[in-house]
Amino acid sequence: MNLLIRAAQIVDATSAHDGQRCDLLIENGLIRQIGTDIPAPDGTRVVEADNLHVSPGWIDMRVLAQDPGFEHKEDLTSVCRTATAGGFTDIVLLPNTQPVVDAKGPLGYVQRMSTGQPVRIHAMAAITKGAAGVDFTDMIDLHHAGAVAFSDGTHPLQNPDLLLKTLQYLQPIGGLLINQPEETTLTHYGQMHEGVQSTLLGMKGIPALAEEIMVERDLRLLAYVLEGDTQSTDAPMLHFSTLSSARSVDLIRQAKTQGLPVSCDVAVHQLVFNDTALASFDTNLKVRPPFRSAADVDALWAGLADGTIDAIVSDHTPQDAESKNLEFDMAEFGIIGLETVFAALMTHNRALPLSVLVDRLSTRPRQILRLPALRLAEGEPAMLTLFDPTQSWTYDKTLSKSHNSPFLGKTLTGRVVGTVVGTTFTV
Repeated sequence: MNLLIRAAQIVDATSAHDGQRCDLLIENGLIRQIGTDIPAPDGTRVVEADNLHVSPGWIDMRVLAQDPGFEHKEDLTSVCRTATAGGFTDIVLLPNTQPVVDAKGPLGYVQRMSTGQPVRIHAMAAITKGAAGVDFTDMIDLHHAGAVAFSDGTHPLQNPDLLLKTLQYLQPIGGLLINQPEETTLTHYGQMHEGVQSTLLGMKGIPALAEEIMVERDLRLLAYVLEGDTQSTDAPMLHFSTLSSARSVDLIRQAKTQGLPVSCDVAVHQLVFNDTALASFDTNLKVRPPFRSAADVDALWAGLADGTIDAIVSDHTPQDAESKNLEFDMAEFGIIGLETVFAALMTHNRALPLSVLVDRLSTRPRQILRLPALRLAEGEPAMLTLFDPTQSWTYDKTLSKSHNSPFLGKTLTGRVVGTVVGTTFTV
């Protein structure tokens, strides 16, 4: 079946039709025609809605699928269904499954299970065996087998020599190292951001310093690896995931000014909540890194606005009721977020234009991951997200197997209408 999208406002800075209301005819997985009053060929499905917008398909760079190993929390089918509902045409999976994606066998499992899904799945592979931070995986083999990046995922690389050697190892193949910055020796038993609120609530704090030390360390190691290297690269070699601290944003801003090939992302919930929210002791607000101060949240929004922060992620981390319905200090960390990324952004947006949000959800993440660029132009592959940025709706149910979202039951602004992934339409 083919598809005709009626009178949708195009949000794509690379398209000649950016900002225009156009019809888009999709045939055989390609954008066949863009214009006005396009007649619908026989058998073509027509989609039209008030205030309909269309952009290149969104990609989430940080998703924990829990499959294999913890399928009762989320499996690949449910995570794809959830991602589609959130407007994502692509997702990138963390390697922290059981077993860890640290060899071609587990990587092949993810790739086989991805066949026929309504989103395109990309896999990170672990840097160390079992993501244990000790022995290297065969990253060259995993790169050639299709891994889009290398990371120990939810386990920050504590050993600076490992990170240094990984950068050196990946440099010749143009590989990408992703690290979640946290010096864990400073965060033992931590439950929330270390500050006035943690003192008032009587909870052990996780200092912003733990993140900032590792960001600074990794940037210095990257500069050391590139010392004397005359070959420039447009693509980052080092990516920091889920930044939460104002100082971290400043460090990366300075590094970019110096020309270091570095990028970073922020989890959408870090843009919405600060540490005062934890006064409720709601375990659905227990995340890692933790919600920090209001000043840190301001700095994250500023980093998005000036281009320091390259991508917005869901940090989708499913946890079952047994992992969350506990005393706060016993509960697991994590929030599900695939379905509510866009709505959370629009509900709490600080005057960032749609073009910037789409850039951070689509264009820039694809550049970081060295994936082909998407463009709304005739003859291009049909990888689209359809949405209404002003529609209000209530998030009263989830397609995830888990329910650990602080947004459940809340009325939000900005709703996804559907996605187009080649010949697969979820509209």
